[in-house]
Amino acid sequence: MTYNYFTLANGIRIIHKAVSSQIAHTGVVVNTGTRDEQNKEAGIAHFIEHLIFKGTRKRNTYQVLSYLENVGGELNAYTTKEETFFYASVLNKYFARSLEILSDIIFHSCFHPKDIETEKEVVKEEIKLCRDTPSELIFDEFENLVFQHHPLGTNILGTPASINAMTQEKINAFMQRTYNTDQMVIVVVGKVNFASCIRCVEKYFADIPANRRSFHRLPFTDFAVRHKKIKQHSNQANAIIGQALPCYDERKNQIAILLNNILGGQGLNSRLNMAIREKKGYVYTIESNYAALSDAGLFSIYTGSDPKNREKCFELVFKEMKKLREQALGTLQLHRAHSQLIGQLCISFDSNLTEMLSIGKNYLMFDTVDEINTIIAKIRTITSSDLMELANEMLNEETMSTIILAKEVH
Repeated sequence: MTYNYFTLANGIRIIHKAVSSQIAHTGVVVNTGTRDEQNKEAGIAHFIEHLIFKGTRKRNTYQVLSYLENVGGELNAYTTKEETFFYASVLNKYFARSLEILSDIIFHSCFHPKDIETEKEVVKEEIKLCRDTPSELIFDEFENLVFQHHPLGTNILGTPASINAMTQEKINAFMQRTYNTDQMVIVVVGKVNFASCIRCVEKYFADIPANRRSFHRLPFTDFAVRHKKIKQHSNQANAIIGQALPCYDERKNQIAILLNNILGGQGLNSRLNMAIREKKGYVYTIESNYAALSDAGLFSIYTGSDPKNREKCFELVFKEMKKLREQALGTLQLHRAHSQLIGQLCISFDSNLTEMLSIGKNYLMFDTVDEINTIIAKIRTITSSDLMELANEMLNEETMSTIILAKEVH
């Protein structure tokens, strides 16, 4: 099935895919996240994502939360460094409901002072939970380290002080500045006719006044190597090795995804998992991650181990990185790497919800979306030389920053 596209006069873009399913998944993704926060706004993008469910001009909190729940549907949202995604899943016959409630909460929320005060306590508890979980906290600390003094390094949750400072005026000002209609995508994946979909979208979104973006994000340019140790009471030493990367074009980005998958991706047969967990038993969790941002990238390798094994883990990580830099994959190894990534991708897209979230984000960032067969064909063109060349750029021990959270730091 192909993707269908449409753009409203106010600049809101629509991407649609018809599938044979009883469930329609609908989302509105906004090109707004933590990196768009100004001084004294830390955490406001995420705070709005919470608060937006608290009531609109015609609905109180219970009515917002019950509108889809009463027919067995779900309404949810998440915030990242660069986008905020509001989405709903319902039976196809309630598709119009999902669009109507999404339009209502995004454009007509009231942000009552009483609700703001209540939600402050909820978010501060979320901050405490993160701080009490070293395996989560370390990723925030690592981003702050490599994106130091840049909005990309700001914690998505903010701080207790910044949350306490939230006001209705600040919230309305942030939304007016960043919730721009030309920076929004509506995405629909379900058994919904495209023409009917557009009529429904126009009913609830066409009358929204155009509000086009008037600012440019601060680019990231500081790729310095930094090291940090934090004393943290924990039975494990949590550590991350990684670096911020320049923005890659589409092909280089796909090579980076495949390279990361080989090194420490989700497969249990990844090189890091085999070398450090399966052969040595030094860790329960070891993984590598690659994330492409709009104008940068982030690569990281996480280990959680007994403190006495931390240095051994680092040595083995560097050894596996060196192999990928110096030893080209053979024909069979490359074929297996292609097949594994393609299989993982197809399995993830077997979930219509996952596909909806993925194509919404990609259309927002790139203004187009490749169909699954096109993506597979592009993966198969990646060569051993491509992987080795990027490994020498991305997996260079000398350009890696490190952060360690442990009971004893030396």
